[in-house]
Amino acid sequence: MNLQDYFDAYAADYAPYKGGRWCYEDGLLYLSLARLHSKTGNQKWLDHLNRLIYKQITETGTIQGYSIDEFNIDNILSGRCLFHLDDHADSGRFKTAVDQLIQQLQSHPRISTGNYWHKQRYPHQVWLDGLFMALPFQVEYGQRTNDQGLIDDAIDQLHTALALTKTTGGLFIHGYDHSHNQSWASAENGQSPAVWARAVGWLAMALVDLVELMGDDPRAPKRQTIALMNAVLSNQRESGLWQQVMQMPDLAGNYDESSASAMFAYALMKSDRLGLTITREAGLRAFGALTETKLQPVEGRTQFIDICCVAGLGGFDGVYRDGTPEYYISETITPDDIKGVAPLAYAFCEV
Repeated sequence: MNLQDYFDAYAADYAPYKGGRWCYEDGLLYLSLARLHSKTGNQKWLDHLNRLIYKQITETGTIQGYSIDEFNIDNILSGRCLFHLDDHADSGRFKTAVDQLIQQLQSHPRISTGNYWHKQRYPHQVWLDGLFMALPFQVEYGQRTNDQGLIDDAIDQLHTALALTKTTGGLFIHGYDHSHNQSWASAENGQSPAVWARAVGWLAMALVDLVELMGDDPRAPKRQTIALMNAVLSNQRESGLWQQVMQMPDLAGNYDESSASAMFAYALMKSDRLGLTITREAGLRAFGALTETKLQPVEGRTQFIDICCVAGLGGFDGVYRDGTPEYYISETITPDDIKGVAPLAYAFCEV
């Protein structure tokens, strides 16, 4: 199967994830289209991106469906494609939009260690997801505006977040509650109970993206990236993939989850390309397993299966998510969810 055909059809049929609101899910697709355009030079990827993004950003650069005072760190992720668009557009709308997202970060609430809250609705909490959502964007903005302070702040936050979420085996738990008020948070250290694969996947992608952006900068998190890639390798299964809950192979219902596996495939290959690790073969093995076993024909179309739709911590839609291994296994599995498709495209670009 031609993966470019799959991504092309997916982008052509894509409907905004949250009905047109500015959100990280759409941003994952936008970033994949920017990367496909950079990698292949094919105009169709930029055309897809323009068609989708022009519905959300006005001529004056206003981001429709976006509110700074939500203080949602996820909303920063969608800004990463705007750098690419600004490089390929005559209009200044994208630079104006980027500046709005930086305004959010300038006033975004933080815990006492300096880390951004995950969201206004999740106060005093740091989730691994947020490291991918905000820090590479902040570093690239700092580079483009010669603001070393933004870069230093991002790396300081990374180091602190790693210290707050570190667990056994070189891996990291999903979330940390600085207030220790959440019932999912350990009374001892504020950590959530389990190692969710996609949370570690967000972290892995954040690390390799930061290393690539920062190049020879001595503060680039190369040592941390190498350590995490080694830990990820030690958890790769015979299938070539990774389970929804890591380090728990005997957990009833645990399954090879596609979005995290795609994230790890991407990170392992990119880490190798950047000269940090010798992990390209492991990444290719994972990528091959995904394309061979998780892409399946359904009613004349190809679907990417076994993607956890969403998982989080605390209250959401009347349900309290306690962060236990059993909780992660219980979450809905959805084919073709963008949280799996986009990382597969990132991995494809590394292939």
